[in-house]
Amino acid sequence: MGALYSGAVACAKTLPALWLLSDERNDSKLEWALATLPRENAFVFRHYHLHEKARRARFDALAAVARAGGHLVILSGSAEMARDWGADGIYGPPGKLGKLPGLIRLATAHSAFAIHRADRTEVDGIFLSPVFPTRSHPGGTCLGASLFRELAALAEAPVIALGGMTAERARELDWPRWAAIDGLS
Repeated sequence: MGALYSGAVACAKTLPALWLLSDERNDSKLEWALATLPRENAFVFRHYHLHEKARRARFDALAAVARAGGHLVILSGSAEMARDWGADGIYGPPGKLGKLPGLIRLATAHSAFAIHRADRTEVDGIFLSPVFPTRSHPGGTCLGASLFRELAALAEAPVIALGGMTAERARELDWPRWAAIDGLS
C-alpha cells in the first residue's frame, strides 16, 4: 500500500481492521507496536506535541516501520502536508480534511451531527469515539456499545470504533474495525 494510494475510494470498502494511533503516551512503544501489528493494517500519526521539524522526522521514522509491515500510513494534518510527506491519507475533523486526489480521508466524529457532516464531505471512513472510558480523558463520558451502534448505523462511510478499545473490548463490541492508542501498544 504505497504513498498516495490511488484507490482511495475502493479502499473505503475494505479499510483495514486494526488502526494504531500515535500519541505522546505511546511514543516509546510505537516501533514495537508497528512491528507486531498484523500485516496490512493501518497507522495514524498524530504526535501533536512535537514541533514541525521534529514531527516530520518522527513521522518519517515511523512511516518506514509501518510500511515494512504493509500498513497504510495516515497523517493528522492538512491534505497538502499529507501529500508532501508521502502519507496515504489524512485524519481529522470532517471540515478540515480538504480534498486532494489519491488521499484516503478519515474523519473524527463524536455525535450524529458529526457523522452526518462527515458523510456530506464524502469521507472514506469515520473514527467514532469514545466508545469506552479512556486514559486520555479520565472521567469523561463515553458512548457505550448501544449508543455507538446507534450512531454507527447512521453513517454511510465505514465506521472505526475508537476510545478505550482493546482486543477484548473489540470482541465484546463485535465490530469489524477498531482503533487504539494504548490498546495496541
